[in-house]
Amino acid sequence: MRRVEVVCTGNICRSPIGEVVLRAKLADAGIDDVVVTSSGTGGWHVGDPMDQRASAALARRGYDGSAHQAQEFESGWFAERDLVLAMDSGHLSALRRRGGTDLAVPVELFAETDVPDPYYGDDHGFDDVLDQIEKAAEVWVGRLKA
Repeated sequence: MRRVEVVCTGNICRSPIGEVVLRAKLADAGIDDVVVTSSGTGGWHVGDPMDQRASAALARRGYDGSAHQAQEFESGWFAERDLVLAMDSGHLSALRRRGGTDLAVPVELFAETDVPDPYYGDDHGFDDVLDQIEKAAEVWVGRLKA
């Protein structure tokens, strides 16, 4: 099994959306050897469910994020992951710093550009983020299939 970790700040908005969408798209493509999980760079929300607006945006498109519980990324996980995907360049930098100079696992951006944090905005921002994540997830499905 390959393991992919999706990371944002608190693991209640972007990364859980990325986890749910990527997992669903991999399943739709018949790729069953990839486990997708998500976490945050900080521990503010550990144990919390996904933000209700994120969960609602997912539900409107037929995804189920109800089982999510936020967790903080631990540096020891680098050795257990095959790929770590950051939602923005700040997360990417933080993860690469944590991994140090001998980081063996690829740490990359989830999308071509930073996925903006919808937390302080309205519901529409969550739909925009979901649009961006769905498009990027399709690219990752292609890369993970190869």
